[in-house]
Amino acid sequence: MTLGSAALVGLLGGVHCMGMCGGIVGALTLGLPEQLRGQPVAMAPYVAAYNLGRILSYATAGALMGGLGRFAAHLVAVNQAQQGLRLLAGVFMLMLGLYLGGWWAGLARLERAGGVLWRRIEPLGRRLLPVRTPQQALLVGLLWGWLPCGLVYTALTWSLSAGSAGQGALLMLGFGLGTLPAVAGMGAFAVAMTGLLRRPWVRGGAGVLVLAFGAYTVALALLG
Repeated sequence: MTLGSAALVGLLGGVHCMGMCGGIVGALTLGLPEQLRGQPVAMAPYVAAYNLGRILSYATAGALMGGLGRFAAHLVAVNQAQQGLRLLAGVFMLMLGLYLGGWWAGLARLERAGGVLWRRIEPLGRRLLPVRTPQQALLVGLLWGWLPCGLVYTALTWSLSAGSAGQGALLMLGFGLGTLPAVAGMGAFAVAMTGLLRRPWVRGGAGVLVLAFGAYTVALALLG
């Protein structure tokens, strides 16, 4: 999995971001001072801070998973570890493709499991609301990055096979940048984007492309 393909999967995952994060973006936008709402230039520092915090959290989680994968590789033969982790990443990607296409909702169970951690983090974010400064927005974004999300969890399995903490962080950075168009565009283009991303052919197309990535990754793992 390269940075470019991670960013592409993040971009294709916009069909999921709209449903998962649309309500959060709306709530954060409405919570800004009234004079800023509807003013794209004035809102830009807040939107940038939210997303910077979110992507930094992704990169931190990627570093943790990359380090864990590197540690696992020392416990068994490196080639076997890499092959096993790559196979795991490919299987998760196949699951994600089915999830994005609306054909299977199994990843929703993983999101519910992640809710155990989120229930401890979410109260911290509530104390930062309403957001009045970009610094507050950055802190909210850092917490937002730990929201239970099957799309993010799938990307984190790729970080396991990245080879190091640094590579895992870079992989999740690429993924996070790929999600930017959907998440950052929700505030300004919410109506148009919602209509587009809810069309079955858009969801289906994204699902098929991610399935292709997953099949390719699984094939590489099985062929060594």
